[in-house]
Amino acid sequence: MVVNKQGSVKSIKRKARKSRKVTTGRAKEFSYKGYTLEQLQEMSLEELIKILPARARRSLSREMNHDQKKLVEKLEGDYDDIKTHVRDVIILPSYVGKIVEVYNGNSYSKFEIKPEMIGHYLGEFVMTRKEVKHSGPGVGATRSSKFMPLK
Repeated sequence: MVVNKQGSVKSIKRKARKSRKVTTGRAKEFSYKGYTLEQLQEMSLEELIKILPARARRSLSREMNHDQKKLVEKLEGDYDDIKTHVRDVIILPSYVGKIVEVYNGNSYSKFEIKPEMIGHYLGEFVMTRKEVKHSGPGVGATRSSKFMPLK
């Protein structure tokens, strides 16, 4: 190991690392396929359809049903809390910042639409199944469970 007046090579490198100032990273600005949120919100629907994935393009090119139209009117309008059963509406840039409650089959799940959700369906952000929580074996699972007292 090399030792000089200031100490070993390792200690010199360690001191140099500590003396460097840590620069705080700037928050990454959102972009969707090279477009900022403001640019996306200014686009017409036809321009926006061209940059969305194929499934979303196909869905938006077809006509919406009555329930979807009602939800889109609410999302584009000035409503506070929006409750819906419609899960198959594609999130567009004009919906960003809205708070939506989507039905998951049991209750309504509330969430805010963020820019990263553009191009996805509303239903993708609401889980319809509960997480499985495994515990002990149930009745009939093993031979010994036959003799377990029921609660």
